[in-house]
Amino acid sequence: MKNERGFTLIEMLIVLLIISVLILVTIPNVTKHFASIDAKGCDAYVNMVQGQVEAYRVETMKYPTMQDLVDNQYLQTENTTCPNGETIIIEEGGHVKTASSKAPSNSNESP
Repeated sequence: MKNERGFTLIEMLIVLLIISVLILVTIPNVTKHFASIDAKGCDAYVNMVQGQVEAYRVETMKYPTMQDLVDNQYLQTENTTCPNGETIIIEEGGHVKTASSKAPSNSNESP
């Protein structure tokens, strides 16, 4: 009879336990970073659109809408949302922001 050595059940269970612990530690850390990645991607996209708004203003001497940027090929597509789902808007003065950005509150307003 040939003496074959292999892994015992205990050794296999220990390896599975170690792999499980590693997965339980890494998954929450990875998912936590997706929100920050989307926020940074949104900031970069807003800055890019702001640059295109300024380029449009220099050429036409007026501030564009998102549709103007698409029609005049300043933007490739009519993508008005960030990677995190926030809508990008161009204010009247040409400032680009996301729709969820808080507008400065005017404390002098009376009800």
